[in-house]
Amino acid sequence: MRYNSRRLVISLFLHGIHSLHNTNLPTSKLIFFPRSTSVLFRSTWGIWFSAFTSLDSDVETTNTTTTYPIYSYEVESRDVKCMQSISPPSQRGDRAVVSDRPPTQDKNSLETDVETIEAIFKEPGINVIQLHNKLEQCGVRPTHDLVTVILSRVRNNWEVAFTFFIWASKQTGYVHSVRQYHSMISILGKMRKFDTAWSLIDEMRRGKDGGPSLVNPQTLLIMIRKYCAVHDVGKAINTFYAFKRFKLAIGMEEFQDLLSALCRYKNVKEAEHLLFCNRNVYPLNTKSLNIILNGWCLSLDDLSEGKRIWRLMKEKGIPRDVFSYCGIMSCYSRTGRLNVVLKIFDEMKLNGVAPDVKVYNAVIHALAKGRLVKQARSVMKMMEENGLSPNAVTYNSLIMPLCKDRMLDEAQEIFNEMIQRGIHPTVRTYHALLRSLRTGEEVFEHLQKMKTMGCFPTHDTYIMLIRKFCRWCHLDNVFKLWDKMSKVGLDHDRSSYIVLIHGLFLNGKLEESNKYYQEMKQKGFLPEPKIDEMFQAWVAGKSNSQENKVTCRQENKEAVKFQKADKERDFRNKPEMRKVMRERDFSFWDQ
Repeated sequence: MRYNSRRLVISLFLHGIHSLHNTNLPTSKLIFFPRSTSVLFRSTWGIWFSAFTSLDSDVETTNTTTTYPIYSYEVESRDVKCMQSISPPSQRGDRAVVSDRPPTQDKNSLETDVETIEAIFKEPGINVIQLHNKLEQCGVRPTHDLVTVILSRVRNNWEVAFTFFIWASKQTGYVHSVRQYHSMISILGKMRKFDTAWSLIDEMRRGKDGGPSLVNPQTLLIMIRKYCAVHDVGKAINTFYAFKRFKLAIGMEEFQDLLSALCRYKNVKEAEHLLFCNRNVYPLNTKSLNIILNGWCLSLDDLSEGKRIWRLMKEKGIPRDVFSYCGIMSCYSRTGRLNVVLKIFDEMKLNGVAPDVKVYNAVIHALAKGRLVKQARSVMKMMEENGLSPNAVTYNSLIMPLCKDRMLDEAQEIFNEMIQRGIHPTVRTYHALLRSLRTGEEVFEHLQKMKTMGCFPTHDTYIMLIRKFCRWCHLDNVFKLWDKMSKVGLDHDRSSYIVLIHGLFLNGKLEESNKYYQEMKQKGFLPEPKIDEMFQAWVAGKSNSQENKVTCRQENKEAVKFQKADKERDFRNKPEMRKVMRERDFSFWDQ
């Protein structure tokens, strides 16, 4: 792989003797046949696809380590929990590096060190070399807790994060653990700096001072997920087969993790091909087909494809479990097919499959969406009678449809009941309430209540509110929220920039919108094609308007000249400019 000149200079400066060796992944031996809709070809990286889809997903998750991998996203997940944190190291083969310094740090000293480091990052106009020098002179000694917190704060600025990461690794008495490596690899993968991420994995493989390899299955799974996020299915598959290169066991569980990552980022068609083309190596089972079923039903909301997999499970004689029923019922619930949801619910009980909390949540959501609040509450009571306690997602299944239908009194009543029962509202609970508000005062009042309850806003919260205030033309509140993001430790990511730029542009603030777009590109974020087209049209219109103004001025000058000439030739205007003399009751022109 070739580095561009900018990245090469940065990497050579930061690494010192750090090797920039890139792991050469082996060519995949995977049997993989395309459909007619996919373009498939061979390259040194294996199999490539031309299918590109959206990255957004509205799947609500409640547990980052559930049974099925499609719900798990441990390193960089959009969790519904209020408190943001870096997930703990993987439970499979995670080796911690023993350091001379203690891995933990006193809370007060940690906060002081974090403020010192962040103050350096916020200095205007600071470049990478100046940043490195400032870190050398700041007097802060890195610890595992400090590195973890700082990387989580600057996860949207890979250059700053990588500079800090390399600086910390060269400090006496400190050695990165697996958790810090995983956090940095996740940041690099998110910003598509895959070559630099592989160099860190190669460093982990070599170990510290010839020690054992730090690479574990979670390390490669992070890379698989990042490749799936950019729809580079070929490299994701090759990373899966790189398990053998790092002497890691590869089996059904790792294969299902690959399928889960593909479905998580809407590469469901490719995941299904992968499953059926390798059924001789990895036999079809309930869990594998559930991943595909949930991919069609939850990631893509494609009910027809979900029904096809549902029927296929019956044809192949593969038993359906509670997760199978949960997936298909959730899809029917979101499409408003209440009768079908209740029919499948009865069929499930007849087949001896005991419903779990997620199944009841799907039924409650379908009833609430149909404005059958009493029936939804009855199902909740039935759920408790069967020994299942409602959770935050259960109440969200009631509150969200009610807020959407503007039944705010009922939603507030259920929200109060939720708090009385000691169930903490999640970010998505407050998102439903915030969407239903109609004034800026109510919005900021709910934000304050949200913090009082110990539930802190996320990037999605601020993006939703910035979009709302832009729609209301309240630009003062927009900039107030924009500045507040930095103060609470949420750096501006690509999505927040795009929402702000669109909002300012639509409100006629074209110059400011263009300024933020240039700032976004300077931070290394990928440009947005639609915004490029928007600004190109604006610049073209601006130049045309200037040309039209110049043309109009020239035409006006010529028109004025013609008018003066006409006035000079017009005899009716001349008497008004000449003096008249009266003599002997006669009038004469003054000569």
